[in-house]
Amino acid sequence: VGGALFGRVGLFCVGDGARSGGLPAAGLLAAGYGGAMAVSHPIAKRIGAWPAVAAVSTAVAAASALVTWRGRA
Repeated sequence: VGGALFGRVGLFCVGDGARSGGLPAAGLLAAGYGGAMAVSHPIAKRIGAWPAVAAVSTAVAAASALVTWRGRA
């Protein structure tokens, strides 16, 4: 369930990044989402699955906001 939600929100944010920052921004966001999903698994072994998903989702959401808001400024 967490992966499905993460993927759905990721697609939205990558699309938003493409609209506001172009294809380079979209590529950067997609790489960030993929990397965050990979990093969440080792983190989950230490702090639990849901806290790990929350932590990496928060980090990627902040990065997404910076990329997409900068394109709109």
